[in-house]
Amino acid sequence: MSYAVDFTDVSTVGLESSPVADALAGLRANEARYFKNKYDHVFTVEPADKAKSTIEWIRNILEKERGIVIASPPLEAAAFQVENIKLAYVFYESGLSINVMYTVDDDGKRAVGFKLSDGMEIPEELSKFKFARQKSKLAGTIRGSYFVIKNEY
Repeated sequence: MSYAVDFTDVSTVGLESSPVADALAGLRANEARYFKNKYDHVFTVEPADKAKSTIEWIRNILEKERGIVIASPPLEAAAFQVENIKLAYVFYESGLSINVMYTVDDDGKRAVGFKLSDGMEIPEELSKFKFARQKSKLAGTIRGSYFVIKNEY
């Protein structure tokens, strides 16, 4: 069942199995607030078993671009388009959030972003990345990194 993420009343719905469920819920709510404020878009997620094509699209990009295979199981995913940008998110049990920003124009920006929930360690498969910190009222301290996508997907 789809879930419209509420950023005023943060809930761990769908994320309960994560050891950092509260922080991951805050991270998810932080994303929901961003898209509501910037694009007036309601950020909606669905369980991983209902979002296999989104999860597979991100898995394919990670593996082909950088040889990255995420060890943690996915809990939820979201896929949508705002303006000319296709976006996809996967929230993992470990507290990791991965998003793909893929501008549909041929000369547009395309990147993969990683965000780590407050309280989680950097996963071994992402140990080569440097993570910057940012404060969030909803998510505490978020650590993030990214890489630019070079191929077409």
